[in-house]
Amino acid sequence: MESIQAFNEGCINFPGIVLITSHDHTFMQTVANRIIELTPKDIIDRLMTFDEYMEDKRVKELREEIYK
Repeated sequence: MESIQAFNEGCINFPGIVLITSHDHTFMQTVANRIIELTPKDIIDRLMTFDEYMEDKRVKELREEIYK
């Protein structure tokens, strides 16, 4: 648990860019400020938190269009 917390804090404090893929919702919500979703047909790129991304109306519309 301590290593996860240290990694989390390191990502938050890192001044550069980090590309992360994860299935851990809490981790993504904590460290991500830009979400890039690679889909079979397109790329969705948004500058927002993970929770904002999941609730965004336009993103939901795009995902419905892409995954028809």
